[in-house]
Amino acid sequence: MLRPLHRRAPASPPYLRALSIALMLACSAGAPQALADTAVLEPVQATGHYDNTVGAFDAASQGTVNGALLQDIPLLRPGEVLETVPGLVVTQHSGDGKANQYFLRGYNLDHGTDLASFVDGVPVNMPTNAHGQGYSDLNFLIPELVDRINYFKGPYFASAGDFSAAGAVDIRYRNSLPQDFLNLTLGQEGYRRLLVAASTPLRALSTGTDGSGGPVLLGALEVLAQNGPWVSAEGLHKTNVLFKLSDGSAAQGWSIETQLYDAQWNSTDQVPLSLITSGALSRFGAVDPSDGGRSGRVLLSGEWHTQDADGYRKLNAFVEHSRLQLFSNFTLFENRESLSPIVGNPPVFAPNPLLPTDQFEQFEQRNTLGASFVQAWNHRLFGRESTTEVGAQARYDYNHVGLLDTQLRTPFHTVGDDQVQESEVGVYAQNTTLWSPWLRSLLGVRVQTISLAQTDTLYAQNTGGANGHLFLPKLALIFGPWARTELFANIGQGMHSNDARGVINRIDPTTGAASAPVPALVRATGYELGARSEAVEGLQSSLALWVLNSASELTYAADSDIGSTSANGASRRYGVEWNNHLVLGRHVLMDADLAWTHARYADQNANGNPGNLIPNAVSQVALVRATAKDFGPWSAAIEERYIGSYPASQDGSITSPSSLVTNVRVQRVLYPDVKLSLDLLNLFNLQYFDIVYQQDYRTSPGGPAVATGTSVHPGEPRTLRLSLDVTF
Repeated sequence: MLRPLHRRAPASPPYLRALSIALMLACSAGAPQALADTAVLEPVQATGHYDNTVGAFDAASQGTVNGALLQDIPLLRPGEVLETVPGLVVTQHSGDGKANQYFLRGYNLDHGTDLASFVDGVPVNMPTNAHGQGYSDLNFLIPELVDRINYFKGPYFASAGDFSAAGAVDIRYRNSLPQDFLNLTLGQEGYRRLLVAASTPLRALSTGTDGSGGPVLLGALEVLAQNGPWVSAEGLHKTNVLFKLSDGSAAQGWSIETQLYDAQWNSTDQVPLSLITSGALSRFGAVDPSDGGRSGRVLLSGEWHTQDADGYRKLNAFVEHSRLQLFSNFTLFENRESLSPIVGNPPVFAPNPLLPTDQFEQFEQRNTLGASFVQAWNHRLFGRESTTEVGAQARYDYNHVGLLDTQLRTPFHTVGDDQVQESEVGVYAQNTTLWSPWLRSLLGVRVQTISLAQTDTLYAQNTGGANGHLFLPKLALIFGPWARTELFANIGQGMHSNDARGVINRIDPTTGAASAPVPALVRATGYELGARSEAVEGLQSSLALWVLNSASELTYAADSDIGSTSANGASRRYGVEWNNHLVLGRHVLMDADLAWTHARYADQNANGNPGNLIPNAVSQVALVRATAKDFGPWSAAIEERYIGSYPASQDGSITSPSSLVTNVRVQRVLYPDVKLSLDLLNLFNLQYFDIVYQQDYRTSPGGPAVATGTSVHPGEPRTLRLSLDVTF
């Protein structure tokens, strides 16, 4: 991200002053009446949860979440840290060791497609993943260590590459802790979590003559177990170890980070709604209790940066080994053996027809290398202040990925077994120029290339390679500020890559039929008009009107024969986002974020299905949060998350109900170094669904097949958790 150029605020012309006042009134609607007269407000002394300052960003929908917010609010799962990004929804359709479901700007992002995620500069998304393209598993995240989350929406930023068409999030860990701490949390349904984190300067390595300073070593150990409300206990066990060594400042410094993570769990996947409504299955019951999985990662990464009056440069590099093993059963007894196996690849044995027959295992073992470099120069362009930034990003994945038919986690047929090599390189250049005190431009271009090579150990026809490249221009115009208000116009193109198997395969390994290849890279084009204002003291408001068109929709295929994403027709989306973050005096913080989206396939009856609705495209999202801090020994937070109804089928015949979930946290300082926190998640015990799918299945041996049924994954009931925090 380019650093904003220094500029002074000019006197505003009358028509622009009127526009900024109109925006101020719109953005402050619903706030207390006393806010209309800013003169009566006391000076703001509290630090806000968001840093969305006028003059600091290149789009109205761009911003920063301060890590302190994550210490004030309750979280059901680690991935829910991303729900602090306005308009972003995080749910789950399986066990809590599996990557979350993400929804943003009318996209069912599945487990990360079209939402690029980074932690300390290391990409989280996994291309050609065993379960879904762009799989983004954030269960290794430790929320207490997060310093900030930088978020970007839309394809307007040249530095953002694969999977960033709808947006990108860059999560940054702290380099040191103000105090070492121990957190012990106990909750209902067997929830147990222990987190110990500490940091210390290594004075022996200091270059100072007095032995002060030196690199800082931060370490953390997290151990977690839980069963959840499920009839078949989840049995989640997670171990997480992190070390980070760093030195220097924001102007010049470096860091080295390593992480070891392991998780295993049982899962209650989505189940037929008809079984729940008929009483044949309890709300939290499972048809196949042997579903579940295991995942892990070993990471080593490093970062170096420097900045001076002439510019800045930054280098990142990482090496990672990750593994994933998922056992799922969505179609239950439909029995994929009805699909005639390809000649030469028969099953090893026939599954027991009295037990769920359609379980499958998705597995991968992946090694990844990556690096990025950024160089920027501050200079004059036609006599104006200007910054030019160039960058390069490269990534290489070697992945053994496959799909097996299983029963009770025992394989009986190999469907796919592939060795995939995938190389992506992105180079970009962008220029920011301050043309006048009220006009700034950002002009950029990105060139993205990909090279794929696949060796199919079962079918020679699917062994081969493919390449792709895209030229992606970007442009932003920023006007103002006038009366602490600025206006934005953004346009740009982004992309996502497709699974190598979908690009290279010439036959479908599940049926033997001819397979139509898809392009390696898919273009998306976005437009946005927006405004950001701090005209009301203590209130940061932003409004964005956006359009996003994709050449190919990548959607989740909830089918045991595939169990991952598949390419569909082109899509068209537009929407509105309105975000408000208010600091009231020294103690009260309020956030109100609203998003509305209209999402459709570009063509009626696309993909051979009636209608043009995009399944699981959430059209309405709202979050309202209030935090009261440091009222004597007490602090509290309450938040309401609303998710509107959305279609589960392309013709709209199946829809999900809306949900309004309330979460509360109450904290009390017992002693200067001891704090007690009580979290009430889903305070009113709302019965809602984390996800609703259109699904084909058979619920019993010999029973009728349902071609267009409804499968759901229930949201968790009211959950109480008690945490003890001790600093030392």
